Amino acid sequence: MHCNSVAKWFLVFGAPMIACVLPLPAGAGDAETLTDGVARIAAPGVPGPLCVFGDKALVVAAGGGESKVRQPVVAAARLGEGRVVAFGHTGYLDAQALAVADTGRLMASAVRWAAGAAPGAAAKTAVAVYGHAGLAEFLRNQGFQVEAVDKAGVLGRLATVKVLCLCPANLSNDEVAAIAKFIKQGGGVVAADLGWGWLQLHPGKNLLADHPGNRLLAPAGIVWADGTLNRTDKDGFAVVPPPALAHAARALDILMAQAAGKESPKPEDLVQASAVITLAARSLPHDDELLLPRLRQVRKERAVQAMPTAEKPLRSDRPLDRLALTLDLEEARRATPESTRAHPAATAFPGAVPADAPRVERTVEVDTRFGAWASTGLYAAPGEVVTVTVPESAAGKRFAVRLGAHSDTVWDHASWHRSPEVCRVWPLAAPVTRAACAFGGLIYIEVPGGSKLGAVPVKIAGAVEAPYFVLGKTAAAEWREKIRLRPAPWAELATDKVILTLPSKVVRGLDDAEDLMRFWDRVVEACDDLSARPREGRRPERYVADVQISAGYMHSGYPIMVLMDMPEVMVNQARLAANGHGGVWGLFHELGHNYQSGDWTFGGTGEVTENLFTLYVFDKVCGLQRAKTHGEMDPQVRARKMKAYLAAGADFQKWKQDPFLGLQMYIQLQEAFGWETYKKVFAQYRGLPASERPKNDAGKRDQWMVRFSRAVGRNLGPFFQAWGVPTSAEARAAVAALPGWMPEGFPPKTP
Repeated sequence: MHCNSVAKWFLVFGAPMIACVLPLPAGAGDAETLTDGVARIAAPGVPGPLCVFGDKALVVAAGGGESKVRQPVVAAARLGEGRVVAFGHTGYLDAQALAVADTGRLMASAVRWAAGAAPGAAAKTAVAVYGHAGLAEFLRNQGFQVEAVDKAGVLGRLATVKVLCLCPANLSNDEVAAIAKFIKQGGGVVAADLGWGWLQLHPGKNLLADHPGNRLLAPAGIVWADGTLNRTDKDGFAVVPPPALAHAARALDILMAQAAGKESPKPEDLVQASAVITLAARSLPHDDELLLPRLRQVRKERAVQAMPTAEKPLRSDRPLDRLALTLDLEEARRATPESTRAHPAATAFPGAVPADAPRVERTVEVDTRFGAWASTGLYAAPGEVVTVTVPESAAGKRFAVRLGAHSDTVWDHASWHRSPEVCRVWPLAAPVTRAACAFGGLIYIEVPGGSKLGAVPVKIAGAVEAPYFVLGKTAAAEWREKIRLRPAPWAELATDKVILTLPSKVVRGLDDAEDLMRFWDRVVEACDDLSARPREGRRPERYVADVQISAGYMHSGYPIMVLMDMPEVMVNQARLAANGHGGVWGLFHELGHNYQSGDWTFGGTGEVTENLFTLYVFDKVCGLQRAKTHGEMDPQVRARKMKAYLAAGADFQKWKQDPFLGLQMYIQLQEAFGWETYKKVFAQYRGLPASERPKNDAGKRDQWMVRFSRAVGRNLGPFFQAWGVPTSAEARAAVAALPGWMPEGFPPKTP
């Protein structure tokens, strides 16, 4: 063992004292061989992380995560007499990625290393490539003897090749077994796949242990994990010596040494180790014998301490407690309905159900016209089984029952204010389905897109009634006297346009739900009108309040997520219409994001164009003066910021970095030409054929300038130039014959 090199490896993390007791993660020199001459590689699509945990496995390259954490994106391992290399996205096997930076060099090195060939050798290396013509051609050009094979030919070539290159997501059990034997007997495999992508394509699977590639490579100590990775370089990922603690077994060593008082890792090392070992606990197959037994021992010793709450969050400086909770949650995800038990943390969030609350049986009618969550007004108590019965026509048709509205996961956060995952989804594969969740939650029927079943009756038994108001269906008197008092801890206020999911305590004192929800209807209708969408014929927007969310103070999507300071505001119509402060701007802002179109949102305006909808709601629904909507909308603030920007030279890069500065340009157009022009232009975009849609950022800027110019009959080219927003000479020439226009007093004179 080379103690000096290992000590150097760990000095990066301030842990030289234990360096010489840790084994090298793989063959000495493997990392250097694989990365020789490789400085940067591509990041095709949105790559996901790998979990690396075997004694003979190593991290080749790492991508970025939250809080400067690094997670593996390329890994390698020895297994038996053979070798494997894994990449964190299927795109690494495509010609486009191989042409970026040093990606092709790394791929060639990976194939040679997997074959056990000397560096630079290729001519005598026989390689089978399954399904990726671009990779096959690339390797031929590198001098490898390459044969492209289809699914039927994969196994037949194992006896005649040294290396197999493939995406393993669709391998059968027999193919996994045959390829595993091939590796152990000296064969090489280069595999690329994507954990989060596989989960999306297999909605009935919520465990990556079922991934065929993970069943293949887990014995080597490598599996594909859930999540995404951030770029660390302009081309994708910088290939530099990865953190020692990107290897899960090494991360556990450090954490155990700290717990025993033998080490004092730096805070950033704890964050890194905690993130890596948490990902491992979520990713390891249940029969793993390399690392899981050690993790289970930690859980046995720490489980009682692992209860996060908003008041006492579980922080990254308690990594073993976080690990224990993670293993709890993984066990809960694997549990059958009958073996599911209420998790102790459910009492803190999403909340307990009163023990004396009646369990009921109800039949609800589910509208299947739109792919969405269909609310039921019912709640599953933590750990209790509910039975869902659907007609034969809906069974096995991608319908599912969701238990819990809080779909955000917060695994990446340095502090957990609640358990990082609290929902569970069960496919409705048969007419009768039993379902349970350790944390309980509101019950929804998930409707797949494209369903043609119309209204479907769904019977749910064993549930608790929740406060549930539906505009146009719930009688005001019944709401006040009975429904708002129902015992479940979470409630919903719904229309056919918007649904609010809130703690029940917030609605128990709400007398006039009808007037409130008519207001929210007008908010959504205003956004429909501005975007030139029809008001009817699509799924309702959703807002869900949560004690902790995946990103930001709020975020858009389905559902729109908000924190727990918002529910009281969301049910106070007078407060919503009074001004944009205290989060109200954010409520409309996030809704605006859901209406944004990439066709007219170019680089630097991702946090700008959605605020057109924010301002339109304040204008048309709230009747609010613009200066009262946000501090940045004060006329003096606007004038001062604009003048400073233009005096400094109208730098487009600075414009893109300040959303409220960018918004001023759009406001000038609105103040001059009205909202009707925006509606007209947005309607044009909605009707564009694919061939006319802008293909890149420059095209988006050009089309926006040209279309708006023609809509108002004015040449806006000089206006865009004054703001420093680039457009092409061709685009400016296209509107040059129109009368020129500038806002009065713009650009402002400078001394």
